[in-house]
Amino acid sequence: MNIIVTACQVPFIAGGANHQVNGLVTALQHAGHHVELLRFPFQFQPAASVLSLMTFCEQLDLSRPNGQRVDRLISLQFPGYGVTHPHHIVWVMHQFRAVYELFDSKTATPESLNMRETVIDYDNRVLARARRRFAESARVAERLSHFNGLDSDPLLHPPAFATHFRWAEPEPYVFYPSRVENLKRQSLLIEAARHLRSPVAILIAGTGGLTDHCRQLIIRYGLEHRVRLLGHVSEAEKIAFYAHALAVFFGPFDEDYGYITLEAMLSSKPVITCTDSGGPLEFVIEGETGRIVPPLPETIAEAIDALHGNPQTAIEMGRAGRDRYQRLDINWESTITRLLDA
Repeated sequence: MNIIVTACQVPFIAGGANHQVNGLVTALQHAGHHVELLRFPFQFQPAASVLSLMTFCEQLDLSRPNGQRVDRLISLQFPGYGVTHPHHIVWVMHQFRAVYELFDSKTATPESLNMRETVIDYDNRVLARARRRFAESARVAERLSHFNGLDSDPLLHPPAFATHFRWAEPEPYVFYPSRVENLKRQSLLIEAARHLRSPVAILIAGTGGLTDHCRQLIIRYGLEHRVRLLGHVSEAEKIAFYAHALAVFFGPFDEDYGYITLEAMLSSKPVITCTDSGGPLEFVIEGETGRIVPPLPETIAEAIDALHGNPQTAIEMGRAGRDRYQRLDINWESTITRLLDA
């Protein structure tokens, strides 16, 4: 088949979204399809640029561009899922979160209120006309239902390099690889380090806008001996850090999906997450594959101390996580079969 995949491109900001987009395109090509990836340049500000791209996408008809046959159109992101095609499949990675669950009515301006109404109306309209709607996780499907009244089927996919993750004898550290930004809450783990009673180190990998803030927290609390900011690490280094970790922490706020959970499960490591972390709660089973605790430094520290005090429990939780991943049958072959059969 001839397939067009649409997504967005945010200059100089990379993350899990790129893995999903590239993974889908590669999987479709390996299955023998002709694939074109169409990426729309996106910027969060000013509001006029968002509205302009919405208008452009909704007016773009990809039914037969330049007379070329297009058998399927698969869209992943706002506002690209507004394009038109008779066999349009939308696999929602996430919506424009600033006007949904992250919207703060207390600090809203007339401009932001207008933006919110315009985006929600756009989503209601363009998503309703899709031939089939999928969501990248149960959490994203919940949001679509709650905010837009639209049903969608959760459709999981594997992280990049899924076959490379491995288990090794655990060492006394907790690993957290992610972009260093407010929603990922690295500062919560740093605060937890103040309350640890066990000699467990905290290793935080990744770069981002809050790196300096995290560094200042470490210095303020005198945690240089316990918490390390690793910065950017290669894929091989990341896999090794996973392999030797006692546990993996992933406690973001209301995450869409979260490769970190899956990477930890593939590494047979228990995951410590939080009750408001969203996506990870689809995979972590309290007391079986990891710990689910309130987003408080004290409770996170207690969970870490408990795993250190009972290393065999940590190993068993990690194995249970790996087993759960395998039972969920998360692979690209199954994913694209469901997308193309829609």
